[in-house]
Amino acid sequence: MKAITASLRWLATTLLVAATASAQSIAQINGDHFLSPYSGQTVSNVTGVVTAKGPDGIWIRSVKPGCNKRVSNSLYVYGSALAGNTSVAVGDVIVLNGKVSEYRSSKDYIYMTELGSPKITAILETGKAIEPLVIGQDTLSPPTSQYSGLDGGDVFAVPNNQSLLSVANPQLQPDLYGLDFWESLMGELVTIESPRAIGKPNQYGDTWVVGDWNTTGDNDRTGLTVSASDGNPEGIIIGSPLDGSSNPTDTKLGDRLDTVTGVVFQAFGFYRILPLTNLTVIESLAPQLPSPTTLTSEGTCAGITVGGYNIENFYAGDTAHAQAVANHIVSYMRSPDLLAVQEIQDDNGVTDDGTVGSDATLTTLVNAISALGGAAYNYTYISPVDDTSGGAPGGNIRVAYLYRPEILQLRNANPGDAVTANEVLPGPELKLNPGYVDPANKAWTDSRKPLAAAWELADGSGKTLFTVNVHWGSKGGSSSLHGDARPPVNGGVDDRQAQAEATASFVSAILAEDASAYVLTIGDFNEFAFAKPIADFAALSGLGDLDAAAGIPTAERYTYLYDMNSQELDHVFVSPALAAANTGFEHLHVNTWVAYDDATSDHDPSVAKFDLC
Repeated sequence: MKAITASLRWLATTLLVAATASAQSIAQINGDHFLSPYSGQTVSNVTGVVTAKGPDGIWIRSVKPGCNKRVSNSLYVYGSALAGNTSVAVGDVIVLNGKVSEYRSSKDYIYMTELGSPKITAILETGKAIEPLVIGQDTLSPPTSQYSGLDGGDVFAVPNNQSLLSVANPQLQPDLYGLDFWESLMGELVTIESPRAIGKPNQYGDTWVVGDWNTTGDNDRTGLTVSASDGNPEGIIIGSPLDGSSNPTDTKLGDRLDTVTGVVFQAFGFYRILPLTNLTVIESLAPQLPSPTTLTSEGTCAGITVGGYNIENFYAGDTAHAQAVANHIVSYMRSPDLLAVQEIQDDNGVTDDGTVGSDATLTTLVNAISALGGAAYNYTYISPVDDTSGGAPGGNIRVAYLYRPEILQLRNANPGDAVTANEVLPGPELKLNPGYVDPANKAWTDSRKPLAAAWELADGSGKTLFTVNVHWGSKGGSSSLHGDARPPVNGGVDDRQAQAEATASFVSAILAEDASAYVLTIGDFNEFAFAKPIADFAALSGLGDLDAAAGIPTAERYTYLYDMNSQELDHVFVSPALAAANTGFEHLHVNTWVAYDDATSDHDPSVAKFDLC
């Protein structure tokens, strides 16, 4: 019996030595680039301890991890049969064979190295203790500025899509670049201590967070505000829990979360952590909602208030939405004297029957405002040509103005139509008031035309205020900041560039007539203030960013949440004389601070105040 036992021990030792001698290590499989040097090859005798199990595979870590910070010591092993094998448990040290592959579900995503067609050849140990790596303590801290060395120092650069990670396959530099950092931890079991939400979860509960590592762009709500060249690569999304539970979908910006432990993974265009169990909110920030604006109308030229608000596919038939928007305008914006609104649909919403008018829709809004004790607004707009303005099919979205007729009125009112271009006449005066800016320009294909107007005070005091209400083309078609294309694709940027130049040409014509004119361009520009279309718009038009003129801190310039970033798509640009007349500017975070289902719009409104005397 002793001889048999000794022989078995000798055989096991011999097999283990042979396996070790012929093994490819996990670190070798991963390599120190984005793509595995073994991709497409069958490897044998890969040894690792099981750190986690999911529905479609397992994760293993080297029994004796190396210390090269460029290289992950863990690996995803794909196979639902293996995942469902109850004889394989977390803590088992296994030896397996398989085929190395690079997987992605879309050509726009970064590849993920995995081991497919796995076959376990031995279980060497069970019950081995597993310790997750604490990010920022056991690992480097995530970089806080750059995503990839292929971005040339600016993740928002134009032109973009100049190279592909999958082609360039650079060596990982996890101390410098965010994508490299997460790739260097691919498959690792990690822990995030003191996580906080920096965005809203999607419908699956996937939530962007940061932990107790260094961050940049921190705003007062503890989100991360995007800024020039800095898209906040230190954020990471928490995906679907591996135990089959569900993450909450009502998490809010700034919520403090319980410690998160999970595996680093790549899916749906983003690096992410798949937690062992669902997220838990520990604490939400107070107050739940911001205070109303402090900027209220004086009712005279000494203090005129102007607001901007994208009210998201607004039409008469959605009574609840109308009431919610009206409440924001009355309770938080305090009924500004002039209100530029975007995404006004036609009177029957998305029914595509040729209807283009919005009188019923805008009447519903002004009546709801009045019923709540707000201003008794008049409105003005121009209907677009049917099915030419983009947005929801059949909705015919357009921009519009609401105004308090006892305070402001259109100067020499002369409304235009859908196809006639407005012009700047000597004075300056507008040929059409209101009228579309260059509506025949191809820049506005499937997009909203800017609406220019000239306003004067009803009492005859003060100077003329020229306004252009814009809703430039969407960023649809953009690629993920974690995507293969570097710099990432900024969808619609060429259209917005052309729109910027057309809008700027009109505005500059006003200032050419009168350099001291009061001119304001307001609305949803669908672009960052530091991005090329808006930077060029400012330079060509002669207008300046009101955020800067009013001294709004850079981190507090946000009206929208998207992925890991608090960001500003809604802007006000003003002429030098109007900048000097500004007495205040505020963003009201009535939508970015609340849970997704409690938001009235996906944009925040803003209010400014000017002395026009």
